Amino acid sequence: VQLVESGGGSVQPGGSLRLSCAVSGHFFVINAMGWYRQVAGKERELVAAITGDGNTNYTDSVKGRFTVSRDNAKNTVYLQMNSLKPEDTRVYYCYAKITGWDYWGQGTQVTVSS
Repeated sequence: VQLVESGGGSVQPGGSLRLSCAVSGHFFVINAMGWYRQVAGKERELVAAITGDGNTNYTDSVKGRFTVSRDNAKNTVYLQMNSLKPEDTRVYYCYAKITGWDYWGQGTQVTVSS
């Protein structure tokens, strides 16, 4: 199983970015998918998650600004990030839970700075 992320980059405060993560490999179904983020020296934190039937969960700091979605036909999860703040600057990792195992992307840097 391989997860490939795209869409990171640099943006000014108040701007938007959209992250994508495509899952490939041999599997029957992807259960939960989502995004974590991490800053150097700290633990990875959950940003947003989405179940197979579309239920979502967000950390409080991104509620109302970020939206997680998935395209099951493309085995892809997205994270639309609006109203970005400097404190959103992190490396963002996508994950996919498949038959009880967690698989991770390689990480993509998001930098919010003026």
